[in-house]
Amino acid sequence: MKSLSEIETTSKRASKALGYSWGEAEEIGKGIRLLELFGLPGIKILNHYYKMKKNEKFENLALVNENNISEEHSYCPIKLGINFLDQINRLEKFKKIKFQKVSFPLLMLPFISRASELIGKKIYIKLDEIKFLLNLNMNISSNLLNQDYLLIAHQVEIDFIENKDNFLENEWRNLYKLSEETFVEETESLKQSGAGAGLTDND
Repeated sequence: MKSLSEIETTSKRASKALGYSWGEAEEIGKGIRLLELFGLPGIKILNHYYKMKKNEKFENLALVNENNISEEHSYCPIKLGINFLDQINRLEKFKKIKFQKVSFPLLMLPFISRASELIGKKIYIKLDEIKFLLNLNMNISSNLLNQDYLLIAHQVEIDFIENKDNFLENEWRNLYKLSEETFVEETESLKQSGAGAGLTDND
């Protein structure tokens, strides 16, 4: 079994050989490592995309907006992912971001996952009918189970989820009240034995 380090290094070098800059190749390597870590077929998808890239054209999107419609060719998922990550501080102000026609859209997932960590918010992404919840770059949950990966997503929607508790206030109060039973009442002996409470001056 290949290590995550091998996966990242080989993906990076292969990307550089295909014409990406070393900086871009490094980001791609990190992304493929993340996909494999989360149980998604990163190496398989990257291989397929690079074979197609030699003969087909893909559109690069430099400035990401709320609604993004490709003019002719489908978007390159790697350039799109890198630019999304670079522009995340501006993009998080939008409630929803849409793209039309993104090739091999799973390749953009790791960049959006890392963006989730940067802004400290969960990000919900929908690739046609496949849904993902990206949780601060800690995990990816999805309804994609034993399905073939998408070659192209005709509609991509990204939503930023505002942070909030997953429980009611009364549920929190009940649990907190129970936790108070572990609190130890401070006594004179505890005060004497506490940090910095010694009676002897050693100076």
